[in-house]
Amino acid sequence: MDYFTHATAVIDEGCTIESGVKIWHFAHIMPDAIIGANSNLGQNVFVAAKVKIGKNNKIQNNVSLYEGVITEDDVFIGPSAVFTNVINPRSAVSRKHEYKKTLVQTGATIGANATIVCGIEIGKYAFIGAGAVVTKDVQDFQLVKGNPAKPDGWMSRHGHKLTFENGEAICPDCNEKYILQGGICKLAE
Repeated sequence: MDYFTHATAVIDEGCTIESGVKIWHFAHIMPDAIIGANSNLGQNVFVAAKVKIGKNNKIQNNVSLYEGVITEDDVFIGPSAVFTNVINPRSAVSRKHEYKKTLVQTGATIGANATIVCGIEIGKYAFIGAGAVVTKDVQDFQLVKGNPAKPDGWMSRHGHKLTFENGEAICPDCNEKYILQGGICKLAE
């Protein structure tokens, strides 16, 4: 093995775990899950069957990722965040054939205790505030907060809130330039 698992973690047969991964206390990884290289899964993380986690993800304690969730590279998921996979669950009705895909794109951050309702896409470098309930797609670089989550500005790739003047903003950390046009934020070319 070229990855680390704590002795209390449960790793089911048939999952794929790439090199450099760390899986901590009481985590459970189900069959057919894929964990990308150098990802870190905290205590009590649950990864359902067929979930795909990209490279260099940081998934904090008590996060549940249910079937249908795909995260790309460099995603951060804060403590106790949860994903759903069925819109209208009922205990007495099997809806396993209705699982919806949820995509978290490269560099996105999901704050502590956020709930991500299934069937949406979270854009590149988007930032979901702590405790938010996300029910709709989130654009690249967009900051959303609240219940239900609503737009509250834009974030740089380095996690700084952007201040736009005349449609342009500069990241205070790295001096990258961003353009805001027609309600869409993107890196300047």
